[in-house]
Formats: sequence, C-alpha cells, structure tokens
Amino acid sequence: MGEADDGQGAKPGHLGHRQRLRARFLEAGPAALPDYELLELVLFQAKPRQDTKPLAKALLARFGSFAGVIGAEIPALMAVPEMGEASVVALKAIQAGVERVLRDEVRTAPVLSSWDKVVDYCRAAMARAPIEQFRVLFLDRKNVLIADEVQQTGTVDHTPVYPREVVKRALELGASAVVMVHNHPSGDPTPSKADIDMTRAVSAACATLGIDLHDHLVIGRAGHASLRGLGLM
Repeated sequence: MGEADDGQGAKPGHLGHRQRLRARFLEAGPAALPDYELLELVLFQAKPRQDTKPLAKALLARFGSFAGVIGAEIPALMAVPEMGEASVVALKAIQAGVERVLRDEVRTAPVLSSWDKVVDYCRAAMARAPIEQFRVLFLDRKNVLIADEVQQTGTVDHTPVYPREVVKRALELGASAVVMVHNHPSGDPTPSKADIDMTRAVSAACATLGIDLHDHLVIGRAGHASLRGLGLM
C-alpha cells in the first residue's frame, strides 16, 4: 500500500506552520520543540504536502515518546494509519544515526573510562528490541573496543548463550577482555537466575584463558542493571 505523501494542493496554513517550525528549530534549538513537533520535522521529509501534526501525535499516543517512536519495530510503525514506507525510513534513519554516533563515541576512548557512553549506546541499540539479543563488546589490552557483535538472538524471554562461543570469538579477535550485554524485552532490567548462572559460566570459561569479563549489562526500557555493580559476578 502506497503512502499518501503526494496529496495535491497543500494548504497555505500547513506551509506557514512548517516554515515557522523550521525557523524556531534553527533559532532556538531542538530543546524548544516538544516531541510531537520534532516528529513533525522528521515527517516533513516524507510527507511534503501533508499536515503531519495529527500523525506525529498518533505516533506518540501509541509509542509514548520520541525515543519510543524511532525505536519501534517497522511492522508496528507500518500499522499506524497514514504511515508508509517513506515515513518509516525517515524515522528509522534517525534511530540509525543516533546509534552510529553513540557507537563511534564508544570506539574513541577506553571503555572503562567512558562507561556512561557504553550504556547509552547499548540502550539505544537494544532497549526496545522485541526479542532478547545477546551481544559482546570485545576489548584489547587497553580496553579499547575491537568489535561489537550480536552473538545470539532468541525469544521474548530467552537467548541461548554458549560460553565456549564467547571465548572462541575473543581468541579469534585477540581480545583481552569482554563486556556482555543483553536486553529484557519486558522492560525490567532485573537480572534473572539464568542471567546470573550464565554470567558465572562465561566468566569461568574466560578466566581459564586469561580473558577478563568486565561486566554483564542487562538493558531494559526502564533502565539497566550491572551484574558486577550488583555483586553477582
């Protein structure tokens, strides 16, 4: 089904509103715009002749926030009336840009000295994923990121993790340390008993080959949990 981006005869009021919104964004900065107006700006690119305010407000009503909208899954976005391919691409491009900026910041400094940026990147990449995803950050001797890889994906509440696979990949990359990260699609980042048991198994496997497991982060929409910080590893 095509997107209604090319409706004929744009109303002058819509054009004036867009010009004023763009001017306010440039003069006062993004902080001056509420979430629905920021969404309007993004949707302008996909819907050049349409009033995008109703759609922006509908998206916020369904997904809760600007972050919730751009982090939503593509099928969920497509299910919103008046959404189409061009609008979905515009929104997901914003999400991809955010993730790329945060990932590049993580790559430019030792991970342990830029921990907040690591957490921000992981939350941007994983917090709203609909199924569990297990990823590993592989670090060199100076704790600089070598690679960030998704190792496994699973169901809404379980991802199989094999300690030998984590260790094998660390050796292939020449990594001296790793940080494990996975998400809880439920939104609650509280570690489960399975999370704790798996962390200890991976830590033991790594230790036999002199690889440090710095931490295991659990990411949820409500925040994050550090198993090391909680004294669980």
